[in-house]
Amino acid sequence: MLTSTDFRGLLNQRFFNNFLPVPALNKLYPEVCPPDFQLPHVNGEGSIRISEYREKQPVILYFTRIFTEKQYCPLCFPHIKAMNTAYEQFVEAGAEVLLITSTDERQSQIVIRDLGLKMPVMCDPSCLVFRAYGTGQALGAPLPAQYLLDIEGKLRFKHLFSFLEPNAQVSRLLEQLQQLPQPAGV
Repeated sequence: MLTSTDFRGLLNQRFFNNFLPVPALNKLYPEVCPPDFQLPHVNGEGSIRISEYREKQPVILYFTRIFTEKQYCPLCFPHIKAMNTAYEQFVEAGAEVLLITSTDERQSQIVIRDLGLKMPVMCDPSCLVFRAYGTGQALGAPLPAQYLLDIEGKLRFKHLFSFLEPNAQVSRLLEQLQQLPQPAGV
């Protein structure tokens, strides 16, 4: 029996705003603090401001590509699951992983529930933060990207989408985290 794919909710304003391809042209420089932002914290109350992590712990900003709560990018879905499985390893290494989606809060809550996500999830349905970080876009959604910020909030590693490597491997992110310079006095 053939089942049809459910495309309800796909054709929305976000889809049309992100339809035309824009390559990932990130101009953020290493050892510089990228733009600060504040987004709703979907699996908690209130919102998260990235600058609140400065002087506390390194952060991995994990921009992911989800079309709707039931339609995942086939290149990103396995990576989301791998990052969720490895979440404790990042925490044990002293970092926080912040998953940033372009889905709205309701859709993001469904994603959290369906995938059993442990990491904090922030939603950016306007895609303004995706654009500020230059992740690029295509076919209705922003492209994935990963950024590692050190304890001072400075960019130490970035991975932008390519068809050869759509997302940075979990092992590579953990390796980059281990290579961060230690703050003075540690």
